[in-house]
Amino acid sequence: MSKPKKSTRWLSKEEAILLHLTPKENDGRRSQNRYRLTDKQWQKIGTFRGNKETVKSESLPNDYNKSKLVLSAWDKNGYMMDIDKYCNVYQLPRQDISSYKLVSHTGTPFYNIVFKETFIEEVKSLDIDGIIKKYVKPIVLNVQEIQTNYLFDRLVYTDVHIGMTTNENGFSLYGGKWDETEIENRLNALIKHVLSNKKSNTLIVDELGDFMDGWDGETTRKGHKLPQNMDNEKAFDTGLRFKVKLVDSLAKHYKKIICNNICNDNHAGSFGYVVNSAFKQVTELKYNHVIVNNIRKFIDHYYFGKHCFILTHGKDSKSLKFGFKPNLDPKQIEKIKNYIDHHQIMAKSNFIEFSKGDSHQKLFDESSSDTFDYYNYGALSPSSEWVQTNFKKGKSFFEFFNFKEDGQKEHKPYRFEWDINRSETFTDFSL
Repeated sequence: MSKPKKSTRWLSKEEAILLHLTPKENDGRRSQNRYRLTDKQWQKIGTFRGNKETVKSESLPNDYNKSKLVLSAWDKNGYMMDIDKYCNVYQLPRQDISSYKLVSHTGTPFYNIVFKETFIEEVKSLDIDGIIKKYVKPIVLNVQEIQTNYLFDRLVYTDVHIGMTTNENGFSLYGGKWDETEIENRLNALIKHVLSNKKSNTLIVDELGDFMDGWDGETTRKGHKLPQNMDNEKAFDTGLRFKVKLVDSLAKHYKKIICNNICNDNHAGSFGYVVNSAFKQVTELKYNHVIVNNIRKFIDHYYFGKHCFILTHGKDSKSLKFGFKPNLDPKQIEKIKNYIDHHQIMAKSNFIEFSKGDSHQKLFDESSSDTFDYYNYGALSPSSEWVQTNFKKGKSFFEFFNFKEDGQKEHKPYRFEWDINRSETFTDFSL
């Protein structure tokens, strides 16, 4: 049986309690917040809002006035209810309450209730592994090894911003679109470019964060509204399909594929982690030669051959408002050198690259530091309407490298042309 379809609606705390939902803090200056409701739940709220008379329900006290939506602590006989009876009368989950306080200085006394965070527990209780194993079957590929003096290939992309809209009302400066079709077109171009420039048996794919644009139209820190053209569910499906198709299209061409995904950023945050977690479970079950690493640290690193790559988005999910700048300054050099010294990276590698996204600017600096190269990777997505208005039209990129055994590398960049009328022929590179 399929689950009821849900839509995002604005509710007050009292309305949320009425539906037995965990109430959220009000959003900014509004006296409400967003909730995901079924049609039946929304109809119930509509009934209450449209009826200014006393709620006709045997389970509610006679003095419960619908226009105020206050769950009175008085019972029908005028006595004050304790918290257990209060929950019983209003059908609230007593076991999910972490704390409560009787508010009695108002005209109608009520309990101010704080519910436990139950979402994570509910997700953990789901047998995700079992569901995936039921529908995803392992694939054994006989990938032919090539004779080459190239140690590995490396694909780097960042800031895909799935769900973002570039032209919300049709009047942005440069227009453009960023929907499922355009995302698919750019993915196909990326796959074709990798296959055309493949020179080794190992591929490393580094995705540097902000893969998803936001959850419920907001960044991870909340309060920053984002115009989006997908709801959470559609964005999830689009993001997971992007990741899975990328690996499906390349798996039969490489003996080993390693995917590193930054999951600590300022747009995607937990949403990005959820997408990448599903991607990891599907992909590693499907292929025995593909490894997926989902990175939750703000900065992390890995070694391959004589190289060390230090990865970060550039901003984290909560602390850094400005993050790493496109151009290095002494403060940033010192911060990166401290990280290198702490992990004794120089003793383990001959070449160090600090790789970041976030700024949507492609700037590769190999001169400001004698210790490491500082690479800002440009966004795969086009510019948002806000960026178009405040800055410039912008450019979109991804980068591909071939690394030799002696540490030298060849760089094969790719730049997307901004053309709102472009109609590419669809090419399916999947297995």
